[in-house]
Amino acid sequence: MRRLLCATLVVTACGRGAPAKPTATLADSLGAITRAFADSNHVPGLAVGIWRGDSLLFTANLGVTSLGGGTPITSRTLFHMASVTKPFVATAIMQLVEQGKVRLREPVRRYLPYFSLKEPRSRDITVLQLLRHVGGIPDVTDYRWNHAEYDDGSLERWVRGLKDSSLIATPDSISIYSNIGFEILADVVAKASGQPFEVYVQQHILTPLGMSKSTLLMTDIDSSLMAWGHSPDTLTHGFKRTADYPYNRRHAGSSTLHSNVADMLRWGRANLRGGELDGVRVLQASSRAEMWKPGWDLTAEAERDARKDKVKLTFDSLAVGYSWTIMRRRGHHFVMHSGSDVGFSTDFVLAPDDEIAIVVLLNCHRVDAHTLSVRLFDRVVAAPR
Repeated sequence: MRRLLCATLVVTACGRGAPAKPTATLADSLGAITRAFADSNHVPGLAVGIWRGDSLLFTANLGVTSLGGGTPITSRTLFHMASVTKPFVATAIMQLVEQGKVRLREPVRRYLPYFSLKEPRSRDITVLQLLRHVGGIPDVTDYRWNHAEYDDGSLERWVRGLKDSSLIATPDSISIYSNIGFEILADVVAKASGQPFEVYVQQHILTPLGMSKSTLLMTDIDSSLMAWGHSPDTLTHGFKRTADYPYNRRHAGSSTLHSNVADMLRWGRANLRGGELDGVRVLQASSRAEMWKPGWDLTAEAERDARKDKVKLTFDSLAVGYSWTIMRRRGHHFVMHSGSDVGFSTDFVLAPDDEIAIVVLLNCHRVDAHTLSVRLFDRVVAAPR
């Protein structure tokens, strides 16, 4: 499949002092890794960014926003971020905890009196249990991307409609990933703050951090910067444009952030700095540290699955914090979240001890963006600082 290739390779210092002289070998290696990944997976478009310490280390922009008439991908191209939205929900919750408007161990019903599932015990599910995916809440079966809702009341209607759903596990007995849990949390943000969820995040996280193009609302997206999603095409073994765009406001808490490499690297820097960037603090360092504590260990479960599938684990330990996945691998500490929806795959990785943030954005699904993150990280840490 013929596709437009447009790459930018950067190795430069963007902090105080004189720019560091680029290491051509590292730039070439990172570029080769990224191109090889894009070519082998036939991705329509890809954007990558790596920040280390005070420096923008690398960016790569390959392909087009849409097959059959799109524009070249750039670091400003907006991608549907899918589940990478969830750490923003958790951060908003922690901001409200700091303000005394939310308590983590209180039942969700304290903030959403209309929340319930069929089982009476669901009324005791806490905010903290949802943050750690241990509320026993089921997952979404139909996002209805082809019947999107855009009004302010869509999120509350969705949460109210859960009364006919059933728990799939006893709360606090097992970690089961649930998009619905984060939609409930988004409604908690809305009711505790007195603002629509998307407006709260915009005013208290995105805008203060200078994430100028990022938004949760489709109506606020700069359409000239949007990438369109693509799904596998079995006839060509490549990709084709999706019929529907993955947006529905009732799923804002799990899926609807739109962002780009430039903005997401600002998010990464703020987190690596304990919730502060350029003199603006959106979260206390103690709150960010609490979010990154392993709250539910997934290592034993992963080991059982690996034995069953006769594969070898690529990490030493795995846990879930407050939305974040916490992992240790080959002596390195990672805090991360990936995302996948129809047409898009995303990955966001922080390595706090190494002062590294990695963003990988694809406008296609069924391609593992995290694989590229790992390859890029391994190459960066192997090179002299």
